[in-house]
Amino acid sequence: MPVQSKVFTYQIDGLSYIVTLYEQDGSFFSDITVVEGAMDVNAVYFGDDEFSGSSENLDGPLNMNGTRLDGERIQWDEAVALSDPGLGPEGEDKETYLQAGDTLTLELDIGSLDEVDIFGIRATSTTNDAGSIKAVSDDPEEPEEPEDPQDPTYEKLFFGEVFSDAGDPLGGTFILSEEPDPNPYSIPSLPEGTDPTFENYVSYYLSDAIGGDLSSLEGVVFYQTGEDGTQEEVFRIDAPEGGFQDPEDLFAAYEDALETQDLPAGTEGESLIMALSIEDASEDLAPEAEEETTEELELI
Repeated sequence: MPVQSKVFTYQIDGLSYIVTLYEQDGSFFSDITVVEGAMDVNAVYFGDDEFSGSSENLDGPLNMNGTRLDGERIQWDEAVALSDPGLGPEGEDKETYLQAGDTLTLELDIGSLDEVDIFGIRATSTTNDAGSIKAVSDDPEEPEEPEDPQDPTYEKLFFGEVFSDAGDPLGGTFILSEEPDPNPYSIPSLPEGTDPTFENYVSYYLSDAIGGDLSSLEGVVFYQTGEDGTQEEVFRIDAPEGGFQDPEDLFAAYEDALETQDLPAGTEGESLIMALSIEDASEDLAPEAEEETTEELELI
């Protein structure tokens, strides 16, 4: 993958092209792609925007005599001959003859893309009225580095060890993105300042603070706040027989789930089934707790 690039464009009636310069594996290349029309690329010229010293130039029909930029004579740092004018017996199959959609890739003898601020092409057999060009392109676009995709965040996860036949959470661990105030049932929450990404939830679940066991899981349920302000299930991951053997297995299942889910924040999903509260993992649910339908609680 290219690690850095510059893009030059050129357009006249009947002909347009794009030149993309980039670094790849420590070498530097230019991709010349015709967008409209056709041309036989006979030579390329390039250099920085410091017009001092002698200028490189090729003899005969490959020269760039008379080329100027903003009225100033251009001083070219490099000139590379590619082919003689004329399509010859190869015709349109000539390697340097490019039609719309064709790309010619050249390796450039430079040490940095900073050395190229101006790019020139000497071409014949072109589809503009003159039939040839001494084209000059400057002010290259420098594409912004793509931002790293943001990991989805969730307001609550349930690491489930027991589910009812209908899929309702019965036993396991709820973890919240932020600790509520008040928190009468002491539901665990991520440490303050922790982004509520799946990776961070898993790390906290496996930490000494929770002491979670991946092999005991039957599934993981993800929650967001719905349009009506209540927390709703967005999606869930079902564990394989015997639970997950290691975090990598769990993360792989999560990535598979993301590929099949549309998961923007606040997405409507199945209604959250509120957890019943218990105070001790070894005790049965108290009748009073069974009547609660509006409070959520960690089940262990």
